[in-house]
Amino acid sequence: MIYHCPACSYVSELTITLYIVNSRLRHVIQMQAPDLENSSIPPASKSEEPSSLLLATKSINKHFAKRKILENIDLSINEGQIVTLIGPNGAGKTVLVRIALGLMQPDSGTIYHRPSLCIGYMPQRVHVEPTLPLTVKRFLQLANRHDRELIASTLKDLKISHLEQQQLSAISGGELQRVLLARALLRKPQLLILDEPAQGVDLAGQAELYQLISEISSKQGCGVLMISHDLHLVMSSTDEVICLNHHVCCHGKPEHVSNDPAYLNLFGANASKSLAVYTHHHNHEHDLTGNVKECKHD
Repeated sequence: MIYHCPACSYVSELTITLYIVNSRLRHVIQMQAPDLENSSIPPASKSEEPSSLLLATKSINKHFAKRKILENIDLSINEGQIVTLIGPNGAGKTVLVRIALGLMQPDSGTIYHRPSLCIGYMPQRVHVEPTLPLTVKRFLQLANRHDRELIASTLKDLKISHLEQQQLSAISGGELQRVLLARALLRKPQLLILDEPAQGVDLAGQAELYQLISEISSKQGCGVLMISHDLHLVMSSTDEVICLNHHVCCHGKPEHVSNDPAYLNLFGANASKSLAVYTHHHNHEHDLTGNVKECKHD
């Protein structure tokens, strides 16, 4: 007769379960850049492209059945440039990004990407089972388990070093967005793709998060492509805004786009006022929850 200890059986089953869940989690949230070199779309001639160019699309068209999704879309991102792609739901933003990354084929058009382009991707959200014991540090190690110094310095740059040993399921929405940004940065990317980076963050936290993104782009010289459908997410530090609604309605500096007739026709005459949120200056700072930090006097 073989006796099975209930306690030992429980521990063994728990260990196996956590191993399986962790393996699946590693697979589900890898969020690695797509293999652009194996894209089935022929890139433009490298000799024709400026050395600062990271990614470009030209005359992209896409239909689903008989529905036109994208029409004659041009897009380019250079080193150190921040491009914000805005538009209503269903405008084709996600489809355009997937085509630009080689994950989806267009009906026609060409794509250029710098050889061996390294991309860091930040998704809108990541669902982690609340009962799964996963710290912020362990989550980041799924992306880069060997370079502990890089993880520590990235957390410090994003002002979330204090979260390192916190459970991922217990941190706030604003803190989680910074953790996801940290994970994207661990790839040392030349291009950051940020899919609605301010998802679930209040206005004060959004302003600080966008300031961090601008600082990262300047410090590391990486290009940034941000996707959004909310007008107030367009910040003043964006180098270029592309307004998309199946075709490029207008593009340029935020202050120019906000007064463009096509923009006003799409979003309404009061839409440009949303940009003012990001042009004001404070004599104080906010923490991740939006509260005013206590001033330190000399």
